[in-house]
Amino acid sequence: MSEFPHPGPRAASVLSAMALALAGWCAVPAAALAQPAAAGAPQPSDYIVAVVNSEPITNQDVQRRLVRAVQQLRQQGVQAPPHAELVRQVLESLVIEHAQLQQAREQGIKVDDAAVNLGEQNVARQNGIDVPELHRRLAQDGLSPAQFRDEIRNQIMISRLRERELQSRVSVTDAEVEQYLRERASTAPAAQPSEINLAQVLVAVPEGASPQQVAEREARAQEVERRARAGEDFAALARAFSDAPDAAASGGEMGLRSPDRYPELFLQATAQLPAGGVSAPVRSGAGFHVLKVVEKRQAGGALQTVTQQHARHILLRVSPQLTEAQARERLAAIKRRIEAGQADFAAMARASSQDGSAAEGGDLGWSNPGQFVPEFEEVLEALRPGEISEPIVSRFGVHLIQLLERRQYRLNPREQREVARAMVRERKMEEAYRAWLQELRANAYVEFREPPQ
Repeated sequence: MSEFPHPGPRAASVLSAMALALAGWCAVPAAALAQPAAAGAPQPSDYIVAVVNSEPITNQDVQRRLVRAVQQLRQQGVQAPPHAELVRQVLESLVIEHAQLQQAREQGIKVDDAAVNLGEQNVARQNGIDVPELHRRLAQDGLSPAQFRDEIRNQIMISRLRERELQSRVSVTDAEVEQYLRERASTAPAAQPSEINLAQVLVAVPEGASPQQVAEREARAQEVERRARAGEDFAALARAFSDAPDAAASGGEMGLRSPDRYPELFLQATAQLPAGGVSAPVRSGAGFHVLKVVEKRQAGGALQTVTQQHARHILLRVSPQLTEAQARERLAAIKRRIEAGQADFAAMARASSQDGSAAEGGDLGWSNPGQFVPEFEEVLEALRPGEISEPIVSRFGVHLIQLLERRQYRLNPREQREVARAMVRERKMEEAYRAWLQELRANAYVEFREPPQ
């Protein structure tokens, strides 16, 4: 995941929907929270509604998220679920966020102001506005610049934690690459979707559930399936029944993405379904999933043509002698000199870069999708030819990146294997992330409290 958030200009939430997709199994007492205050009404008194390990979540924390969740639903033209259900989803998302932030702090992960500044600038740039205009729009939604910066800082911490935790958990074997290529090649072009949009209703099953509880949850999922196949609106069913915390905002939709970015379980359950089809409940470690195929886009079977990018960079490695902030400042100064015509990128790379590409002026050659680490590649993909990025942080250090050009390229067999390996790795990273998030939530001590009388 990139370190830099990309919400819409008025969407300030920094939690990834996928990060929360398996987080909804904990029953939250809705009575623990006050109703959101109407505009101009006195703010409800503050009190602790939950404790995550030893860290409190307050009523006002939840109220702020509730107000923003309702605003986002209205902007999307989506009817909000019942208050108690929305409260449960918002509070559970805060529990997951706190658990991740606690682990990040325990591991010594820190985010300096320079990184937050860059994240804030990136949000503004992605929305075609400047930072003051971003602040103005956020203020309309009741979010101050300081609160927004705190959320950016938290997201960057969580992103760095995920990178650290998952990097060692995922490896891709040659056999998996071969299997992936065989599957692609054996699928007829007319039947091979290049992208799929699935929606789900997750009926969560708690760890250690009794057979009776499992049977009750399965029956609930079967009822959702029956009603969906009878023609009821799937988004409404997701908002009413799904335990996924993002169900209220998304109506259960997970978004148009390549098949490799969905769990294999979901692909198997929906492989024979047309657009609009609904699956029988399928069981995962999180519970029972009822899936609907919202859209399928077709493509050829084998990996043949990709968009390649030709880039160069300057890398400074963080060390006791060079802090991350100092590396950022040094690269920012280099960028200013290059853009002012006072220096040449290749010459500066040869003189300064601490990377094997330095001798070539930082030239990285043509790259295929997935060749670079996600935080590097996402910034690269956002650049226009000739444009230089702000300094960005990866697990290797701090980079200054310039995109030189892009092209459509037909892959040879060796290159097809490289792209396939990257795609398999991305799929396994997402599966590992869901498992890690579920493990983190299960290991957290969470106490929900009733409001004071």
